Amino acid sequence: MIESLSTFKPVVATVALALMWLIEGLIPMFEGRRERVGHDASNVALGVLNALVAALLFAGATLVATEWARANSFGLLNWLGVTGVWGFVLGFVLFDLWQYFWHRLNHRIPLLWRFHAVHHADRELSASSGLRFHTGEILLSSVARLAVLPLLGMTVGHVLVYEAVLLPIILFHHGNVGVPAGADRWLRWLIVTPWMHWVHHSDYQPETDSNYSSVFSFWDRVFGSFRLVRDPRKLTLGLEDMERAEWATLPGMVAMPFRKQRARRRHAASGRPEPGR
Repeated sequence: MIESLSTFKPVVATVALALMWLIEGLIPMFEGRRERVGHDASNVALGVLNALVAALLFAGATLVATEWARANSFGLLNWLGVTGVWGFVLGFVLFDLWQYFWHRLNHRIPLLWRFHAVHHADRELSASSGLRFHTGEILLSSVARLAVLPLLGMTVGHVLVYEAVLLPIILFHHGNVGVPAGADRWLRWLIVTPWMHWVHHSDYQPETDSNYSSVFSFWDRVFGSFRLVRDPRKLTLGLEDMERAEWATLPGMVAMPFRKQRARRRHAASGRPEPGR
């Protein structure tokens, strides 16, 4: 089963990315995007690099940590005695909750933000932006996850199922797709949608520091970080002072956290509406 899921995950990601790329060309929300191929190729290259690093350094460690928890009946799921389908469901929800808090920490702790800002610096948001995370962020999150997984009592199967679901949803809510407002409204009662996540990629800090959820959108409502704008096309995406030459290429993205000029978010009030529903 584990081998099947390991093979299934990259296939799902590839198909979802190709489908989103086609839709973005047909019905974009943000018009006038140029050099789509070069922009997306750089993001995908960084995503592939991260996948290779994670597989090389953490696949074995993840298996050891989760198997130890299973063999020693350690972790929340084991203590509660929740197994089978309900174990998968509860593990999925709890791990998504962890993802929410980890994302918030990436916006609060300067060291984590230094790496996470590479993701936010993308001014031409698209589905490929869902793969644009600095390798340093992947390393830090993977180390943290090695502690979280045994505490939750999750198995490798739980992790692979979560990632197989997470990847298409991440590509979807980063996508430059003209989703009708009504459809987005219904979808975002359960999952994170483009209208939600575009706000998170605004360069205005009260908007950047909102909508942290990964799969389930209700975490932002529960913890008071949910925010919308009436017209996403009026958002200024990216980060202040990050010009194209600084963020577009793979070498530029890798070097960005180590530059003296830090990525910034606008703090000045700009007449934004209050958080929506």
